Amino acid sequence: MNIRCSFCQMPYTLSRIEMLDALQEVESGKLAHYDAHCPRCKRATPIPRQRMEMFMPNWRNELKKFEVEMKEHPQQEAPLPKPEPASVAAMGFTPEPAPVGGSESKAGAFEGKKPAGKPAGKSAAKKEAAKPSGKAGAPAKKPAAGKKSGSKK
Repeated sequence: MNIRCSFCQMPYTLSRIEMLDALQEVESGKLAHYDAHCPRCKRATPIPRQRMEMFMPNWRNELKKFEVEMKEHPQQEAPLPKPEPASVAAMGFTPEPAPVGGSESKAGAFEGKKPAGKPAGKSAAKKEAAKPSGKAGAPAKKPAAGKKSGSKK
């Protein structure tokens, strides 16, 4: 059965086995629809019971045939995943401590920290060079144009 995800619009298919499982679930829970989960966005798209039964009208007979087929040709269970090797801490590995002082490691740059005593970048250096000399920290005043924009006297 072909389905299109109602959220990301990705088309995907429900296999015969998935359809049988879905119909069993809908029947056992007396549900009006089955939620098919999209393989891309993992959201549920509701499929009405009538639409599924339209694609597999004799699904109960199909289920019995499938059960007989599985008894005749049993499937091996999937092997369990191998356990991970001993933990990193048990191997005696300890992370290096962060450097202390004025110098900063490259790892600090990834954490959103700025190095101490250095300008933020080229743009900050250009801004510093563009400032007129005068009072330190005071904003530069623009020359007055034809009209005064200040208070009325």
